[in-house]
Amino acid sequence: MINLSQAAASEIGRIKSKQQPNVLFRLAVKPGGCSGFFYDMSFDEAIKVDDQVFDLDEIQVVIDATSLNYLNGLGVDYSEDLMGGGFRFHNPQAIASCGCGNSFSIANQ
Repeated sequence: MINLSQAAASEIGRIKSKQQPNVLFRLAVKPGGCSGFFYDMSFDEAIKVDDQVFDLDEIQVVIDATSLNYLNGLGVDYSEDLMGGGFRFHNPQAIASCGCGNSFSIANQ
């Protein structure tokens, strides 16, 4: 379903360790950005009724039902370069993405 690289899992774990205990990592797709949709990563304290929870590389990832349709096959990586670190998204469903890589569009929006 969704794949986290070791680097992404490590960075999420590092950031999560600075949050409140028992906080959940939430991955969502929201309308917006220059290509139609963007990825939203946040921490949440509650699981909602339509959420699904996945255990990926020792990270519990919470995804709402609507976002799940856009995230099938998603790969998330983390890398650092001279400009700093950042998450990279590789979505096989995306037919176009913007230069930043965080905004994308799919067929039949």
